[in-house]
Amino acid sequence: MKRTLFLTFLCGALACFTSCEPIVYDTFGTLSGTVVEMATGDVIAGAVVTLAPSGKNTYTGVDGFFEFQDLEAQQYTLTVQATGYSTNRKTVTVVAGATEKVNITLEKR
Repeated sequence: MKRTLFLTFLCGALACFTSCEPIVYDTFGTLSGTVVEMATGDVIAGAVVTLAPSGKNTYTGVDGFFEFQDLEAQQYTLTVQATGYSTNRKTVTVVAGATEKVNITLEKR
């Protein structure tokens, strides 16, 4: 009886280990945000957003939105520039498996 119980348990455990999906850990994160004018809060389209240390850059859309996907989990510095505005920088930390959302303001010159 003990042997039958043990074999039943062993077969069940082996079935679970061979049919279960492996655990996959997400090692990348996303960084997104909106660029707005400091005094009015209006969105700024066409601003250049540069990410360091990766050197990636993108432009904000008509809604002021930008996004960087598949970033290694670490600290980054965003540099945002737009014609007629002072440059602004912001340091953010990207966490694996998460989206870090930031709002960045630019001041008119």
